[in-house]
Amino acid sequence: MFTHRKRYKQGCLVREVRKQAPAVWVFRWRDETPNGKINRKIVIASVEELRTKSEALKAVEALRISINQDRWQPRTVEQLVCHYIEKELSDETTTKSHSTKQAYRSYITNRILPIWGLRRISEVKTVAIEDWLHNLPLSNGSKAKIRNIMHLLFNHAIRNEWTDRNPITLVRQSAKRERTPDVLQVGEIHSLLQELGEPCRTMVFLAACTGLRVSELIGLKWCDIDFDSLQMNLSRSVVCQVVGKMKTEVSHKPLPLDPNIATALLKWRALNLFSEPGDWIFASPSTNGQKPYWPEMVLRRHIRPAAKRAGIQKKIGWHTFRRTYATLLKANGEDVKVTQELMRHASSLITLDIYAQAMTPAKREAQRRVVEMIQRGRKPELFPSVPTTGNDQFASY
Repeated sequence: MFTHRKRYKQGCLVREVRKQAPAVWVFRWRDETPNGKINRKIVIASVEELRTKSEALKAVEALRISINQDRWQPRTVEQLVCHYIEKELSDETTTKSHSTKQAYRSYITNRILPIWGLRRISEVKTVAIEDWLHNLPLSNGSKAKIRNIMHLLFNHAIRNEWTDRNPITLVRQSAKRERTPDVLQVGEIHSLLQELGEPCRTMVFLAACTGLRVSELIGLKWCDIDFDSLQMNLSRSVVCQVVGKMKTEVSHKPLPLDPNIATALLKWRALNLFSEPGDWIFASPSTNGQKPYWPEMVLRRHIRPAAKRAGIQKKIGWHTFRRTYATLLKANGEDVKVTQELMRHASSLITLDIYAQAMTPAKREAQRRVVEMIQRGRKPELFPSVPTTGNDQFASY
């Protein structure tokens, strides 16, 4: 998508005469530095060692390649962006997830390059960036992301010794939310589930009762569900049909599986054409089960229309169910450490590290209460419940 054109230095080879010694072959070129252009030269060999210019040119070729590799530096923001994408956002780079690379490219292409692409790196000033961000018709969160990406770009330039300053460091841009995100009430979740058919009903029920991120929800396979021990093992995420790693190391922790959630999954498995252990739980029939559903398509075509039919006026996204789950846990007065582990948060800013490790029974009980809140008052045919004690009865479902 992005390419950068390096100004290749051909240089020139000349024969210089020495008064007290044999003549020598000298290679000259012009180097670009932050302080301007500098003429450089290096002695290749004496004419006694390399008798012809052809021989001397062969010796120069390796040096010419080295000079062009080491001395090239971008002049404009666009050239810097191209180098950054090549080194940091390529498909071979594993330090960033696919979704992160995709988001960075989108902000760079649609926001940064149209305004700043042709500017020289030295012309980018702190106050100018700050004023530009202030006038963008975007949320504070989006502006903060753009600011942070530009900061990474200039850090990339510093790391490669193309500049010694990052003009974005002092740019002030708040990421504070301008409005509180919507969360659903228990009655609203119940009404939404009644309006949904499969597999959307099970997807929403699972998201609301476990707090899974949508990439984790879509990335589930039947082999990840241990119905005997009532546990869910998370090992992958799927973003834009690309299978990747989990968001954080903490995200790998297994989750308890309430018997009612397991029942819903078994009910869906019985209806599903793709029910083998290696199949996606939410496999798309249009790909013959090779890939899971596109979650945004499910949201637009099924979940939001169902919410409208249920009389829900709130703006619903997949993350709404994760926020709702956290809110219900808090409303139930759950221990902060239990909440942290159920949500699989890695940051101590969300929960306190001084709390003791939460035990699995406490996690199960906390999740059970959320499930009961959502299921209370529902129609019997929505999700048939099973006894919460004794796995023998459950296993025969």
